[in-house]
Amino acid sequence: AMKLHLTMYCVPVHGTAMGPLMLHLCTGCGVPAIKPVITGYARIVNGEEAVPHSWPWQLSLQDFTGFHFCGASLINENWAVTAAHCNVHTSHRVIVGEIQMRTCCRPHNVWSVFQVFTHPEWNPYAKDNDIALIKLASPVTLNRNASPVCLAGSSDVYEPGTRCVTTGWGLTEDNFLFTPDKLQQVALPLVSKDQCMDHWGSMISDVMICAGADGASSCMGDSGGPLVCERNGVWNLVGIVSWGNSLCDINIPAVYSRVTALRSWVDQVLAAN
Repeated sequence: AMKLHLTMYCVPVHGTAMGPLMLHLCTGCGVPAIKPVITGYARIVNGEEAVPHSWPWQLSLQDFTGFHFCGASLINENWAVTAAHCNVHTSHRVIVGEIQMRTCCRPHNVWSVFQVFTHPEWNPYAKDNDIALIKLASPVTLNRNASPVCLAGSSDVYEPGTRCVTTGWGLTEDNFLFTPDKLQQVALPLVSKDQCMDHWGSMISDVMICAGADGASSCMGDSGGPLVCERNGVWNLVGIVSWGNSLCDINIPAVYSRVTALRSWVDQVLAAN
């Protein structure tokens, strides 16, 4: 069904053969129609404003008052993924294809939550398996402003030092009272488990992946949002913003749910529902 929605992208340009990027667009994930510009590859403390709609899978989770409490990622037209600790309910709403919070949200960008599936082994104390799937009440119309991210595969390996990007409307300083109006992005290197354990000790498990500690960080309000890494021109969801230093310290790695370790559960839920 996704291919049908994205057939507009599947026309070869100027009579040339379709390259790998074009084919990925046909399969429908991980290639923004509007290219991101990352100068920092260079937080969202020490981050930068994103090019509008260049992260088309980025979602905002809001309560009935319109308060943005977490991020999420679109993984196909019916499903989104976020962190279990965001505690999403069917009374919450999902904002698709918006980049500015102060003018948010037009009715055609607001989706209802039909059902929430939290990982059965989510542990709020150890913070293990911090992942939840959101089934939307109706399918998202996929277009240049709203398209899904690819999910990292169970057997994929992302080496420490790989430059990845996290996005969100989280605080840009730990002491700021207001979240930014425009979507922020920051480039971060993946950090090895050993290096992460130097900061966090035995709290780091195999279902977590760390990034940062090089002068940038994700911060409160980014929770549930994406950590994406580019491979062969396609962006893959490698982490979900989970937890970190309460002061958003830019010299301490932030911790993300490790998608490669959780992918099989995601596939099971999607197949069964």
